[in-house]
Amino acid sequence: MNLQAYVILCITTLIWGGNSVAGKMAVGHVSPMMLTSLRWVIACTVLLVFAAPQVRRDLPVIRRNWLLLLGYGTVGFTAFNAFLYSALQFTSAINAVIEQAGIPMVIFVLNYVLFRTAFSMAQIAGFTLTLFGVALTASHGDLTTLLSLQLNQGDALMMAAVLVYAGYTVALRWKPEIHWKSLIAISAFGALVSSIPLLGWEIATNRMIWPDTQGWVIVAYAGFLPSLVSQILYVRGVELIGPNRAGLFINTIPIFGTLLSIVLIGEALQTFHIVALALVLGGIAVAERGRPRLPEDVKAR
Repeated sequence: MNLQAYVILCITTLIWGGNSVAGKMAVGHVSPMMLTSLRWVIACTVLLVFAAPQVRRDLPVIRRNWLLLLGYGTVGFTAFNAFLYSALQFTSAINAVIEQAGIPMVIFVLNYVLFRTAFSMAQIAGFTLTLFGVALTASHGDLTTLLSLQLNQGDALMMAAVLVYAGYTVALRWKPEIHWKSLIAISAFGALVSSIPLLGWEIATNRMIWPDTQGWVIVAYAGFLPSLVSQILYVRGVELIGPNRAGLFINTIPIFGTLLSIVLIGEALQTFHIVALALVLGGIAVAERGRPRLPEDVKAR
């Protein structure tokens, strides 16, 4: 039992769960695209010092793969957070964190469709449970709204966020062999550049809200903790117990996000949330236990 790794990874997913809560608290204090842009301004400024030596060493590889690396930032960082922060204008933080639990299911489907990745019947059963949990959340406990295509705008935007991040994760199989600091730094720069047109659109349509005091606190949180600290901690956790075991901790994000939503912003925990959480976490547990074992799984134990 590696207590240090467990503590590090729980702090990591607590920070990630808090990102959705921060986005909800930002409503009326800083607009979604302004928050997205300022977040990456902070992250890039810190990375300019923190990762610069490694980026210089990896420069030949970066030059050959610059479009792909910037694309990671555009899709996985900017697009995901733009959809997330926009969704939170219309739906609850609890809904947002539970719906994010659908990401592993979409990754599973994409990997099978695109690469015919091996799967088991337990995975199908597990992800079916997860799908019901996410659908129950998106429909606010009334699945008939899905049949009539009456989906809350915020929940629809969260579905887009889930698709975007799953696509980004699958695309990481093509990442070049560079240091993780360089990968984060160039992706963050791509996120900053791609967020500028979105901010321009927000300004042009009179939707932009310059951060007030609370807005700046949220910007600082998003810029330092989810963008930087959690990434570093996650890498350390992977070093200690391996990627497969570390990846399981991502499943705690809905739990931490739900608890933070209740404690910090007073959102109500409804019966359908509890049922959805049980379905989502139970489904992921079934899928993980029943997935085909690969050679690297044995090495990580």
